[in-house]
Amino acid sequence: MSDIANTQVTTSEPASVPSTQPQTQRTGDNPSQARRPTVVPPVDIVEDAAGITLFADLPGVTRDSLDVKVHDGHLFIEGEAIVDVPPNLRVQHLELQAPRFARTFAVSADFDTTKIEANLQNGVLRLTIPRREEAKPRRIVVNAG
Repeated sequence: MSDIANTQVTTSEPASVPSTQPQTQRTGDNPSQARRPTVVPPVDIVEDAAGITLFADLPGVTRDSLDVKVHDGHLFIEGEAIVDVPPNLRVQHLELQAPRFARTFAVSADFDTTKIEANLQNGVLRLTIPRREEAKPRRIVVNAG
């Protein structure tokens, strides 16, 4: 994974937590509700002069169960994996749990969050965040004389 500090996108999770470490989270305020595993998805971040491309691994997540939003300079990625059970089968025992994926990033003001492009294909979310025109590097012509 690229150095996040150099990309001006930072993750809000503590660095000591491995990105695939499952965490449990209560669904709602009712203590009787079951705890669900929450997984911090691994990401790769690539930066160039045009902006940032972020790749997040979200196996089992469909477009309908994915929520990507930007608010107050933060990018939120949340999704739920779906385990398909054929309708003609009755489950007797299921050890595979459909995890909830969640990750948050702080986005620098150098990037134009109104122009984010998102694509989900084969369990990989690709987000392209372009750099604002005024933040793009530009060459200065030096005149002699």
